Amino acid sequence: MLLLGCIKEVSDYELAISLPNGLSGFVPVTQISDAYSQLLTKQVAEGELLEELNSLPDMYSPGTLVRCIVTSTEKTADGRRSVKLSIDPKKVNKGLSSTALAAGMLLSGSVSSVEDHGYLIDIGVTGTHAFLPHQKAKNYIKAVKKGPDLKIGQNLNCLIVEVKNEGRVVCLSIDRSEVAASIASERQNWTLSNLLPGLVVKARVQKVAPLGMKLTFLSYFTGIVDFMHMDPEKSMSYSPDQVVKACVLSVHPTSRAVRLTLLPPFLHPGGAPRQLPGQRMGAVLEEATVKAFYKQFGAVFELDDGTLAFARLKHLSKTRKSFKPGAFKEGCKHKCRIIDYSLMDEMCVVSLKHQVIEARFLQYQDIHTGDVVQGKVLSLKPIGMQVKVADGIRGLVPSLHLSDVILKQPEKKYSIGDEVKCRVLECNPGGKKLILTLKKSIVQSKLPVLSSYEDAKPGLITHGFVVCAREFGCIVKFYNDVKGLVPKNELGSDPITCPDKVFYEGQVLKVMVLKCEPQQERLLLSFRLSSKPGPEDKWKCTPKEKQEVKYQIGEIVDVKILKKKDNGLEVSILEDEDNVVAWIPMLHLSDFVATSKLLWHCLQEGDVLPRVMYLSDKGEHIILSRKSAVISAVQEEQVVRSFSEIQPGMLLTGYVRNVMPFGVFVEFPFGVTGLAPKVSMSDKFVTDTKDHFVVGQTVIAKVMSIDEEKQRVLLNLKVSECSSGDSAAESFALLNQYFKELKEIRDLVKRGEPSICELVPGRGVHLVVQDVREDGSALFSGSSVTGLTVTATRYHLGDKNIAPGEKRKAMVLHVDALTSEVYVSLREELLKHRP
Repeated sequence: MLLLGCIKEVSDYELAISLPNGLSGFVPVTQISDAYSQLLTKQVAEGELLEELNSLPDMYSPGTLVRCIVTSTEKTADGRRSVKLSIDPKKVNKGLSSTALAAGMLLSGSVSSVEDHGYLIDIGVTGTHAFLPHQKAKNYIKAVKKGPDLKIGQNLNCLIVEVKNEGRVVCLSIDRSEVAASIASERQNWTLSNLLPGLVVKARVQKVAPLGMKLTFLSYFTGIVDFMHMDPEKSMSYSPDQVVKACVLSVHPTSRAVRLTLLPPFLHPGGAPRQLPGQRMGAVLEEATVKAFYKQFGAVFELDDGTLAFARLKHLSKTRKSFKPGAFKEGCKHKCRIIDYSLMDEMCVVSLKHQVIEARFLQYQDIHTGDVVQGKVLSLKPIGMQVKVADGIRGLVPSLHLSDVILKQPEKKYSIGDEVKCRVLECNPGGKKLILTLKKSIVQSKLPVLSSYEDAKPGLITHGFVVCAREFGCIVKFYNDVKGLVPKNELGSDPITCPDKVFYEGQVLKVMVLKCEPQQERLLLSFRLSSKPGPEDKWKCTPKEKQEVKYQIGEIVDVKILKKKDNGLEVSILEDEDNVVAWIPMLHLSDFVATSKLLWHCLQEGDVLPRVMYLSDKGEHIILSRKSAVISAVQEEQVVRSFSEIQPGMLLTGYVRNVMPFGVFVEFPFGVTGLAPKVSMSDKFVTDTKDHFVVGQTVIAKVMSIDEEKQRVLLNLKVSECSSGDSAAESFALLNQYFKELKEIRDLVKRGEPSICELVPGRGVHLVVQDVREDGSALFSGSSVTGLTVTATRYHLGDKNIAPGEKRKAMVLHVDALTSEVYVSLREELLKHRP
């Protein structure tokens, strides 16, 4: 079928075409012309860009009328019809033969080569050479401003000026004034087999009906003008035998049905239909008045600015059943939304559907980088996941962005039809390109969206994802393809010699902007978000002079507490005449972080701590440790004294020195440090490293690999990997040590607060209700709990209501010595089982 169409959008690979009656189709890049397809094939074969091959946006502009032929119609996965078209003159003009060509004929042609005196034009007629002299092209070239010359593949409205040698040679003109004045006449001998859309004819009205009218033209042709193509100014005044100017819109090959338009912009060949003002697209109109209702098609409305709009039948109500024809009598008013504009009908397309009026997005232009959108999974392919964001809006989640970690089998996590919450990484409305991410850390990020180099101000902290980790550092990407470099020295507080072993592609991390040069699109970043001193730098123990080293690492000493400081204890080593001063960091008081804090709370200046191990001498101070697991590892020689002793597969006891977003640094006695990357930290999936480890925690780590050249150790902290043969015995030994230390704390607490030590869980106490709080919990007092905060949550008050002043019997559930808080229960079922 031949149709007149108007270019709606131009991309590198296709032309989107607006067709009559609100339809649309597309012309693939391979359906432009023979000469253009040959250049494409040559470029693909040679693998380099050809100078004479211009892109579609260089040759075609939205708003231009083109003649097309339908090559196929297909149904897409979501049930829509997809119309494929061609503007190749060989297909469009296939009904024409060289003998049928006559001066004054207007047809489509395509530039096939540039010659000295003009252009060879492909008009698709076998055995005919068509030539366009420079003189007949210069005004057109000046007006279109697409460069100094016509380009191979450019589609033109060609007027035949002269026919020579029985049609074997024709001379053409594309001069705008000559083309615009051309009217098809009987002299040109048009037949039904070669009649072309785009021809302007003089026609006579034969019959006028509510849905359109019948015309006769070129002596013996008849055609139909439907209601959408009557001139709105004159639609009521047409009468039989009236002579009108009309333009052929479409020719059906089998039924020979010809449709025409009487709309003014089409009545001069080469004209351009009116465009819709940009701000009107998507506008919601409170009152649109029904002008006419056609039960098979839909309704025509008059909008607030006096223009006409059309709503298809399916857009008049939510479902076919809920449709009420009575609501569409002439003059009725409805709320609607402009969802499209048909260039070929010069009419807005509207919808009355509630879900369309309320929809957040109607077109790609409505979506902005950084928006969080809800979508539905359409398909899973090796390149990634296709997501439907709204009707006619689709996005791609590249395989790297399907999860925080790379998924080997995404089909196990996602199914077609699943609802997914994504974030827009990139949106290019012109190319209908929408790139999304499903990485939770980015979707849920509250940090600023970095979508241009101009926004990258030094000091800005935001989330980015690693796209490459190499010797020189990491390249991190943000929104809209903005990317920057994290150099090697900015990867972490400790030196990282092999970034590719620590970081992985797709990893989401917080980064800080150090420097940006927007003109050069250069961005320098850091993973070190602050330069706060570590816990060991906060205190400085300055001895009178540098002490000579008299202790070896691993040596056991007894110490006396000299001073309690916020993050540790200053102690003197006993049985040493020189009163050597040393330091026990708070986190080295025990293998258990909570116990360390309790011990620090209970110890007093002057207390003696037996069996503390000499851990290191950092120059200005000696560091000691009381971690029993670390001490026994040293005593049993389960340690490495230098880097050269490390072997893959070894199990070593150490403690967490630093927790970074990308992994955990672990230090071992004798100063060897290793890194457990995020992927090797836990048997569970790690989103945030801080949820799994804290600084000072004692750990057993397995050596995964070593890099002797860079003195680097990679570790595994997964419990499944890090237990030796007898894991039960190890667990009981740790538990035993924990209870031993708790007993020690109890003895220390007895000294200062004896009452708290008598309150063991399970013991019964007599209390007085002091207060009932707003959240339903209650506070108690009593002689056995003087100086302590005693609380029962609302779940532990039992069935009876309680009031201040009442005496009650309760059972101790938990005692927190650190905060002097006691939790009790009044529930009958617990009290009756009390021993």
